[in-house]
Amino acid sequence: MESYEILKDLAIILLFAKCFGILARKFKAPQVVGQIIAGLLVGPCVFGWITQTEFITEMAEVGVIILMFSVGLESDLKELLKTGPIAFLIACAGVLVPLVFGSLLYMGFYGVAPWGSENFFKAVFMGTIMTATSVSITVASLQELGKIKSKVGTTIVSAAIIDDVIGIIVLTFVIGFKSPDSNPGMVIVKTIAFFAVAIVGGFLFYKIFLTLDKRYPHTRRIPIIGVAFCFALSYIAERYFGIADITGAYVAGVVLCSISDNEYIKRKVDVSSYMFFGPIFFASIGLKTTFNSMNAKLFTFCICFVIVALLSKIIGCGVISKICKYSLPDSLKIGVGMMTRGEVALIVAQKGLAAGLLTADYFTAVILLILVSSILTPIILKLLYTSDEKKGIVHT
Repeated sequence: MESYEILKDLAIILLFAKCFGILARKFKAPQVVGQIIAGLLVGPCVFGWITQTEFITEMAEVGVIILMFSVGLESDLKELLKTGPIAFLIACAGVLVPLVFGSLLYMGFYGVAPWGSENFFKAVFMGTIMTATSVSITVASLQELGKIKSKVGTTIVSAAIIDDVIGIIVLTFVIGFKSPDSNPGMVIVKTIAFFAVAIVGGFLFYKIFLTLDKRYPHTRRIPIIGVAFCFALSYIAERYFGIADITGAYVAGVVLCSISDNEYIKRKVDVSSYMFFGPIFFASIGLKTTFNSMNAKLFTFCICFVIVALLSKIIGCGVISKICKYSLPDSLKIGVGMMTRGEVALIVAQKGLAAGLLTADYFTAVILLILVSSILTPIILKLLYTSDEKKGIVHT
C-alpha cells in the first residue's frame, strides 16, 4: 500500500465520521453511534472504500488510550475509592454470568461437551469473549450526557476496568489448559504487581506533577508531559505485566486527576481526541465488520450470541447493583453501561484464534456483538437518563 493512500483513508474517515456524528445528534443519538455507522458504510461491509490497515488499527489504539486517559482525568478519586468494593462485586458478576451463559449457549448449539474435550474449551472460550467489557463507548456517551462524574458513571468505569483485569485472568486460565507454556498463576502475580507498582510509582509522579504544576502553571509542557506519562504507563502495563494498555492509561489519568491543572490537561487532550483519534477509533469498529462467511446456522448462532451477551451483562451487573442498594433505574443504567464490547473483546477473540479456540467463522459473531452493543448502549443510556430527567430524578 502506497503511503499517500493513508491520507485518502484519513480524509474519508474524518469527513464521514463528522457528518454522521452530526446526523446522529440530529436524531437525538450520541455522536459515537454515527461514527461507528460511518465506519460500517465506508468499510468492506458496504462501499468498500477503506480496509482496516495496520496504520488505522494503530491510530485507533492511540485513540482509545487517549480516551481512557481523559476518563481518568475526569475521575473523582474519593468517589472512585468509595465505589471500589461495589465495583469489584459488579465486575465479578459481569464476568461470571456471561461466562456461564456463553458456554451454555455454545453447548446448546453444538452439544454438551465433556470436561477437557476440544468442544468444552471452545464453549468456555465463547463465554470468555462475552466477559469482556469495553468502557470506551460507554464513557464517550456518559461524557456527552454530562454524567461521567456521577456515582453511576464512576461505578461503571471502575467496574469495567476491574472487569477487564478479571477477564484477562480468565482468558489466561482458559488458554493455560490448552497450552503448557501458559502460567495462569503468574498472570495473577503480574496483575497484583502492576497495581502495586502503579500505586507507588503513581504517588511519586503525582508529587513531581505537583511541583511542575506549581512552577509552570497553564503551560503546554504540562499536558505534553502528562500524555507522555499516559503512553509510558500504558506500555509498561502491556509489555511487562500483561495488563491491557487502556488500564495503564486510565490509571495515569487517575494519578493526575487531583492536580490543579487537571482541567487544563484534559482540555488540551480532548482537542486531539475529538478531532482526530476518537473518530478513527469509533469508525474502525465499523471497518472491521464483514459478513462473507455467513450461513443460516451461523446467522442464528450470531443472533443468539449477541442477545445472550447483552442480557447476561445487564442481568449480572444489574442484579448485583440492586443488591448493593442502587435504585432500580440506576441498576439498569449500570447493567446497560457494562454491556458494551469493543477492543478488549477483539483482543480476546484474536488470542482465541491464535490458540485454536476460535475459528474465523465465529469471529463474525464477535464483530456483530461489538457493532450491536456499540450502537445500542449509547442510545439506551440516553433514553434512560432522558426518562429520569422527565421524572425529575436528580443524579449524584
